[in-house]
Amino acid sequence: MTDVVDSDELLRRIQRARACAQQEKRRWREQDEGLRADEPEAAREAAVRTLAYEAVLRVLDEILTPGKTG
Repeated sequence: MTDVVDSDELLRRIQRARACAQQEKRRWREQDEGLRADEPEAAREAAVRTLAYEAVLRVLDEILTPGKTG
């Protein structure tokens, strides 16, 4: 089932997604920094997840403010 949403609601959803991605990026970066020496495999996974969230943020930023980044 699909819901029809107006542009304001779509913008709010994108902004919430961006805030969530920012929070997750911060969380994984902190985890990566805490694991580097102790658990290299877990630290590598955290670093990869950090990069993934950075990519998501770049895409969402481009949607929210086209042409501003890059």
